[in-house]
Amino acid sequence: MHRLQRFALALALLLVAGTAKAAKGLVRLASPYPLAKTAERFVAQANERGLTIFNRIDHAAGAADVDMELRPTRVVIFGNPKGGTPLMQCAQTAGIDLPMKALVWEDAEGQVWLGYNDPAYLAERHGMSDCPPLAKVEKILARVAQDTVAPDE
Repeated sequence: MHRLQRFALALALLLVAGTAKAAKGLVRLASPYPLAKTAERFVAQANERGLTIFNRIDHAAGAADVDMELRPTRVVIFGNPKGGTPLMQCAQTAGIDLPMKALVWEDAEGQVWLGYNDPAYLAERHGMSDCPPLAKVEKILARVAQDTVAPDE
């Protein structure tokens, strides 16, 4: 391997390692849409699957209210007792992470991201790796997220 290729590979590995460490347990997908549209698409996809939207929080607006700046950052709080209750039956401490949350943010380069807590991380955190309902929750979250960022046809 050429010296430049080795350097590029090492740099890429460092960047990936740094990202993984900074966001342990966070699944994130790049969105081709602006932030507001990404958040709207997430809400629509969640509603389509019977999930309740409990609240929306605009962190950038909150920062502006106290004369501070923050790149666009929104949280959508969502869930369904049919999914959350079985998780808490496996490990009641999972209630601290429920209802679920999706984070939509714009990074310094202007890329919009959609992120959510990885159910596998929640399983590890709450000691519920043998919780059968977890696979269904993981599948639904992945589908909602993927459909949110999928390009329009």
